[in-house]
Amino acid sequence: MIYENDFLFIEKENSQIPWVKIFTKENYRELSNCPTFLQNMLFQYVLACELSLREYYNPEKINIASFANYVPRVHFHVMARFKEDAFFPECMWGKQQREVTELNLPVFDGFISILFEKIKTIQIK
Repeated sequence: MIYENDFLFIEKENSQIPWVKIFTKENYRELSNCPTFLQNMLFQYVLACELSLREYYNPEKINIASFANYVPRVHFHVMARFKEDAFFPECMWGKQQREVTELNLPVFDGFISILFEKIKTIQIK
């Protein structure tokens, strides 16, 4: 686990690309079931993850997804994508495009430091 507060937590997905998942702590099935303040909080944290990934990794694209079919609780995937990753331009659940063993990216801890700084500035109304 990377981060948690009383309402949500962020964890790293094991992947070739930098990828985090943001989950609600309470088991809401749909985003519309979440209280308004939590909907607001989720979007602020998704944006903090996106901005931190962009700042630290300078990816080609950021992908944000929320399916919740296998894990029927509200959560978001935030991924930094690169032209050289194994699936690009397909989604990470799509058809692999090429064999790639490693992308030679900076260590994940640097991203976490930037993310924590951005989280400190989040204000939920």
